[in-house]
Amino acid sequence: MNSLAPPSEDQVLSISDLTSQITGTLRMHFPEVWVAGEVSNFSQSGAGHAYLTLKDDKAQIRAVIWRGTMATIPFEVADGLDVIALGSIDVYASRGQYQLTIRQLLPKGIGPLELAFRQLRDKLDREGLFDPEHKRPIPSFPRRVMLVTSPRSAAIRDFLEVAGRRWQGSDIIVCPCAVQGDAAIGEILHALESAQQVPGADVIALIRGGGSLEDFAAFNSEEVARAVYASRLPVVCGVGHEIDISIADLVADLRALTPSEAAERIFPDGHALRTQLGPWGDRLLGAMIRQIERNRHHVNVLNETKTFKFPLDRWHEQSRRLDECESDLARTLVNRLANEQNRLAMIAKHLDSLSPLSTLARGYALVSRDSDGGLVTKPDDVNVEDRVMVRLSRGKIACRVEGVESVDGT
Repeated sequence: MNSLAPPSEDQVLSISDLTSQITGTLRMHFPEVWVAGEVSNFSQSGAGHAYLTLKDDKAQIRAVIWRGTMATIPFEVADGLDVIALGSIDVYASRGQYQLTIRQLLPKGIGPLELAFRQLRDKLDREGLFDPEHKRPIPSFPRRVMLVTSPRSAAIRDFLEVAGRRWQGSDIIVCPCAVQGDAAIGEILHALESAQQVPGADVIALIRGGGSLEDFAAFNSEEVARAVYASRLPVVCGVGHEIDISIADLVADLRALTPSEAAERIFPDGHALRTQLGPWGDRLLGAMIRQIERNRHHVNVLNETKTFKFPLDRWHEQSRRLDECESDLARTLVNRLANEQNRLAMIAKHLDSLSPLSTLARGYALVSRDSDGGLVTKPDDVNVEDRVMVRLSRGKIACRVEGVESVDGT
């Protein structure tokens, strides 16, 4: 068996060199390729790059989507999604794997914006943002309508024309904003918030004319949908033509098919109301006339009464009664005072008869001891040489006891 001659040093490649040559070959033969497959093992790093596998029933290939490309994809990438990817074949040198670097990703069988619309619709529907119980009623006779739209659009002309024809009793305030383009989402959000700050505002109309699905991107955004749902005022949304429908339409409290219909749904028909209220006005006028006639008859009857013909008679009668009451009251007070004076005199006389002073006035005297002021009523109450005080009706006499003898002379 012949042995192979060892290769020269120039013939031996390093792994890095081999990988570099393979990479160059792949890039030269596959600079750009469209690939169809099903997404699996999808993940996204904190830096925003996405890693996935594209597969069919016989093979698979690893793929990467860099952050800048990922930001341009309008729909949600998830496992199981059939896609068509445009990219170049590259080699991940650290692992020795070839991979597809994706520069464009499209859903298979459906446009990317349509897919994004369906995904967001299903997501918000699961959260309950479309539920009928969250829909608020639109005021029957709005006082101040906040119109969120582009002031240069045909939609605003249609809206104002219909509003002016139907109803003259409301203020319409325009909150200008872009309705398509990169700045549209931010401006619509700002206009919706500004509309809610206006005093007296009671309804918001969010409108725009027709266009493509790309033109409706702002009205199909999650930010605008959540702002409409969170609005403190009821929102009427009229976007596009009859066949168009947006996420904002589904979230709004009332969906109108067009901007013109939005005006019809917001403003009452003044002509129809006048026609409807005409007979009621005649009835009301007739009722008022009949009531006036009844009141006039009642006044005429009252005018014939004595009170209306001789209004002072009643006053004179009441004056006489007041004078009589005054006289009766005076007499009653005088008699009451005389009776009370007599009763008081009798009480005083009775008290005077019971007073010890009356007894003293008849020649009697009260004797009391000087030592303690005790009243002397019997001989045993004093001793010889005790000092006593004799009270008379008009004065006192100080005395000394010279002797004591009892009533019976002993």
